[in-house]
Amino acid sequence: MAKMLTSETFDKEVTESSLPVLVDFYADWCGPCKAMSPVVEQLAAEYEGKVKVCKINVDDSQDIAARFGVMSIPTFIFFKDGKAAGKMVGMQDRGNLVRAIESIQ
Repeated sequence: MAKMLTSETFDKEVTESSLPVLVDFYADWCGPCKAMSPVVEQLAAEYEGKVKVCKINVDDSQDIAARFGVMSIPTFIFFKDGKAAGKMVGMQDRGNLVRAIESIQ
């Protein structure tokens, strides 16, 4: 299951992580975000122990969204060694997310 993040837990879980991290920036009211949620959960299960998959609500954590330039949702940011290593905006094909995950492992 994807780990839910807050402004308080973001750095510990993402920038200080020894594993690569996929962060799904979303909002509860966002239709495309809801449509992507099952895919994100599948990836969390599939890559458990290899890649950390997290979600952060942009309405609750506007500071983190602003820090990473998230202007539209859903936005997926891939982190490696604590730094942003890739970004995808909008609904994504599962294959695109898998390829991006594979590139940061």
